[in-house]
Amino acid sequence: MKVLVINCGSSSLKYQLIDSDTEQVMAKGICERIKLDGTLTHQATGKEKINIDAPMPDHSAAVKIVLEKLIDEEVGAIKSLDDINAIGHRVVHGGEKFSSSALIDDEVLAAIEECNDLAPLHNPANLIGIRACKELMPGVPQVAVFDTAFHQTMPAHAYIYGLPYEYYEKYKVRRYGFHGTSHSFVSKRTAELLGKDIKDTKIVVCHLGGGASICAVEGGKSIDTTMGLTPLEGITMGTRSGNIDPAIIEFIANKEGKSVPEIMNILNKESGVLGISGKSSDFRDLNKGIAEGNVRCDIAMNVFCYQAAKFIGGYVAAMNGVDAVVFTAGVGENDPLVRKLTCDRLAFLGVSIDDEANKLRGEEVRISDDTSKVPVYVVPTNEELAIARETVALV
Repeated sequence: MKVLVINCGSSSLKYQLIDSDTEQVMAKGICERIKLDGTLTHQATGKEKINIDAPMPDHSAAVKIVLEKLIDEEVGAIKSLDDINAIGHRVVHGGEKFSSSALIDDEVLAAIEECNDLAPLHNPANLIGIRACKELMPGVPQVAVFDTAFHQTMPAHAYIYGLPYEYYEKYKVRRYGFHGTSHSFVSKRTAELLGKDIKDTKIVVCHLGGGASICAVEGGKSIDTTMGLTPLEGITMGTRSGNIDPAIIEFIANKEGKSVPEIMNILNKESGVLGISGKSSDFRDLNKGIAEGNVRCDIAMNVFCYQAAKFIGGYVAAMNGVDAVVFTAGVGENDPLVRKLTCDRLAFLGVSIDDEANKLRGEEVRISDDTSKVPVYVVPTNEELAIARETVALV
């Protein structure tokens, strides 16, 4: 079965065409600057990568361009759109409506739309991608794979906020969690590396990238995670503040004469390690700044790693034990300093890092040494493959 995996962001569209029988990528690419001028980077396996500028006034236009390139004689991967057997869509927010992936029909579309106010930048874009595929490829089954679904196993004591309960009853204000597809994929692979049935494991997954979240996975199920109602909660991230005293919003608004939306924009786009360092949200730039003696870059790095270690320790307590700690995503897979600084604070668990193994980037590897009481791994995430697997299972 050939599965087209689509991930629509607010102004981008990532895609992969995967042969589910071999789990090999046949083609992949990304459309960027949608609603502006539009650019496409596309590569079919075994062929040259192409970069083109193309008008993309909306996500529908982007989907159309992607499909055109997939069947292009020179740069494509298939002869006809009829070769695509199913489409899997990443959908950011499924609220409490979806605890698993769903075959898309009119009822599912309506339920996704009802969650738009919980993810106003992403869900509408996800819906446009779904509807564009429905129009351009009628009859091809489509599946929605939700970022939030994996975390629907959290118990009430983990997802209920300390607010009047009526806000949960009326508006479903609660912790939802995100990066669920990644946390699920990585925890399953870690169980395999441990040689254990995932039902018998306690794993802390650290999905560390521009957006970052940490998850306690017990018995293959999420029992707690750092992100909340939105992806703003939790660990300090690239540009997001993470956890702060809520009173800071009113305090800064009064001092700076700013509105709540303006403050929320600051918390989402101007904070995190960017705001602390004043240099960049990219950890490669932080590492360079640290090497050059930039004090604020050093502070930003240590804030990030200190918080990661705190959450890991908290989740070990929540599960009353841990079988493995695992790092994934862009920063988790590629930044040895982040892993080292975080794990150095886990000595109380008996964690001991192999500095040579920890130098590896982007590879699946055990980075703890033979004396470490808790194994620590790096496991590259593969959300597209996870979405393809979910799609095949439903279709």
